[in-house]
Amino acid sequence: MTSTTTDPSGRPDVAATDTLAPAAGGLTRRPGRWIDGWDPENPRQWETVGRPIARRNLGLSVFAEFLGFGVWALWSIVVPQLNSVGFNLTVDQMFWLVSTPSLVGATLRIPYTFAVPRFGGRNWTIISALLLLLPTAALAWAVNHPDLPFIALVAIASLAGVGGGNFASSMANISFFYPAKEKGAALGLNAAGGNVGTAAVQLAVPIVISIGAGLSLDRAGLMFIPLALLAALLAWRGMDNLSNAKSDPRAYASAVRHPHTWIISFIYIGTFGSFIGYSAAFPTLLNNLFPEVTLSLAFLGAFVGSVSRPLGGRLADRMGGALVTCVSFAAMAAGTVGAILGLQAQSFPTFFLSFLWLFVFTGIGNGSVYRMIPAIFTGTAATDRASVTAAPRSAAGCIGIAGAVGAFGGFLIPRGFALSQALTGTLVAALWAMVGVYLLMLGIAWFTYLRRGSRLAALRV
Repeated sequence: MTSTTTDPSGRPDVAATDTLAPAAGGLTRRPGRWIDGWDPENPRQWETVGRPIARRNLGLSVFAEFLGFGVWALWSIVVPQLNSVGFNLTVDQMFWLVSTPSLVGATLRIPYTFAVPRFGGRNWTIISALLLLLPTAALAWAVNHPDLPFIALVAIASLAGVGGGNFASSMANISFFYPAKEKGAALGLNAAGGNVGTAAVQLAVPIVISIGAGLSLDRAGLMFIPLALLAALLAWRGMDNLSNAKSDPRAYASAVRHPHTWIISFIYIGTFGSFIGYSAAFPTLLNNLFPEVTLSLAFLGAFVGSVSRPLGGRLADRMGGALVTCVSFAAMAAGTVGAILGLQAQSFPTFFLSFLWLFVFTGIGNGSVYRMIPAIFTGTAATDRASVTAAPRSAAGCIGIAGAVGAFGGFLIPRGFALSQALTGTLVAALWAMVGVYLLMLGIAWFTYLRRGSRLAALRV
């Protein structure tokens, strides 16, 4: 006979459970795939039963996050083709539709982070996968109604923001499964796997919607419905909830008070925000500027930006994150100048290759900035004689805040393009503004973390 009570979070109370399912390695399994006693820092538990469990959860998490990023980017590849099926959108309206999901996704990142401790990683993965059904089904319906008011289209596009929130909850969940020595690699793989979803959707959707006669834009949404259901099913059958995965509001409170949180967040707008912003806008840019070019080429931008992210982390481990970040900003400024020259000369090869260069270094910068965060907080704790044990908690809070703030770049960049087009008739002004922003971010990163005599330069953060 088993009787349970629940704690305020709705989880079964271990102390009130008469019968528990014992497992190897000091773990106890409870109904609902809850695991008690999880301790990845315990070598014996980790080497015997911990690593296989963690790898299984990581693999399923990557798949769910991959779909989340795909849904988040779905409107980026659908919008350029809406006028072909009866809509009559202006360039400004197109950029509103591709930027709105980024705005909503960035806003959802903080609450999604806290959802994992509240509901359990497995449970929230199921919920977040099922939530993807709403934006995909709504898109499939909307594209067949060209008479919809524009504000209704914006509202439907905003639903795709739930896919952007998946990143935060997925990263939070996987961080609980791995020991510190393997956490960086696991989170890097999780992040890269999700980012690739942006490229995958921009590659697959043009193919799927063009099968047969005419364009069937509704397939762009419908193709995700069985995949989202599969992700929910796999999470239900194969993932686990950890009872010791607790939220720590103090981490965010500590990080909010730390000046480096906001420096890093500003810098991360330039790296991750650029990746998301350019990914959202690139298909529309190609369609409007070079309509003779096949739209499916747009996926290459998000693809090279995704696969270069782990490289940024590895380079940062060897050379220091601040140095790699500064080099990335210099390269991004150069790539933007190349895009301007290509635009002025109406040279597709120059414009396209310059943007691919840009994407590569957004990915490298993403990896290097994340490598900087723990080193910065450890270093400042030591110099300030603060409690070194509080540094990891503050760093974790900074990662969550910077991830949310950085994602707002996905809204700002397309809106900057729209404003430039409206005021000047071209994108050149917006691209020159981006050059200035990258150089400003380079200067701030150098002054704070590399300048001779600065407090953190000697630590090679």
